[in-house]
Amino acid sequence: MPKNRKTQPTGPQIERAVLVAAEARNRGEQLWSIEDSLIELDYLTRSAGAEVIATIQQRADRLTPTYIGKGKLQELQELLEAERPDVVICDDELTPTQQRNLETALKIKVIDRTALILDVFGRHAHTREGQLQVELAQHQYLLPRLVGQWSHLERLGGGIGTRGPGETQLETDRRLVRQRIQKIRDELDKVRQRRSQYMERRRRTDVRMATLVGYTNAGKSTLFNALCDAGVPAEDQLFNTLDPVTRRLNMPDGGELLLSDTVGFIQKLSPMVVAAFRATLEELHEADLLLHVVDITHPKAPEQAEVVENTLTDLELGGKPRLLVINKMDLLTDNPGDIAAEALVGLPDLTAAESPAVGGRVFVSAVKGWNLPTLLEVIQEHIGKSMPAGDRAVV
Repeated sequence: MPKNRKTQPTGPQIERAVLVAAEARNRGEQLWSIEDSLIELDYLTRSAGAEVIATIQQRADRLTPTYIGKGKLQELQELLEAERPDVVICDDELTPTQQRNLETALKIKVIDRTALILDVFGRHAHTREGQLQVELAQHQYLLPRLVGQWSHLERLGGGIGTRGPGETQLETDRRLVRQRIQKIRDELDKVRQRRSQYMERRRRTDVRMATLVGYTNAGKSTLFNALCDAGVPAEDQLFNTLDPVTRRLNMPDGGELLLSDTVGFIQKLSPMVVAAFRATLEELHEADLLLHVVDITHPKAPEQAEVVENTLTDLELGGKPRLLVINKMDLLTDNPGDIAAEALVGLPDLTAAESPAVGGRVFVSAVKGWNLPTLLEVIQEHIGKSMPAGDRAVV
């Protein structure tokens, strides 16, 4: 190859992102500070394969039609002119109007937290069911924003050749998206029917079931692998597990239990996204016990746990029996029985009389295998005697 010839990269270019967060005082007291929420948005952005080059934040009385106020908007415009990023990512779900106004003012692609989460979901959906659910959420998110796709016609100034065709194309797109949404829902209904048939077989054989829940990246998949030797990918990434996985688990009494690993929760998760994953989350309703896994090393562990508990309540699962599993103990102490009381401050008290919890808290390390036999004993204490090995459900 001649020395002066330059090679061109063939891989996808890494997008450079600026993160923007606004905290409105009229929303009342927030569970997360704007700084902590930005840290999580940074993590989400990197999980989507982008590079964060700058952040901007603002506390204001209320969110504006451009999400942030005029002064911060000008500051953002100057930053974009200097740094030339590829995308601006906002830390809330923008209204279609806010998104159009920002893109008009900034002349750059603008996405919000929901679109970013859906992008990360899309990277981790491997089964047909998971892909359908992601696509459903993406189309439902897109539908009210379609008008922005035709803003180039508006800039032509109206007149012959602009009014009719633009409106016709917009309505055509809306109809196509609605048709696709209905088709996906029909396919997911078939998935739901098959899942219902499976659950009915399970109920007939009386095989009990437990499901892992928790904030994303709390270590659910690592714990799942440690208990079931399942070989599920477990990496330091948000939403690494999207598609539900179920395995048989041998219990201390010699019987069996079905254990499922599901998608993790996160703050500011749009109800639309939760609704799109209804087929997957229905498994939570069928479980005899929910194992709420908490990453005790995370600085926002109490807030993460509260997000999970609130989400379970929103899913009408607040009365479901559950057990708090305090994970990653190996990163706090060399002795799994030695834990400072201050590390537990703020975590849900599942031992309260009004709580449906069965055993309060169990401290484990999924990576080291600490205290897993105790965890199984507590699970079995609630579940009761599992079915004999010869009377098993088909997984």
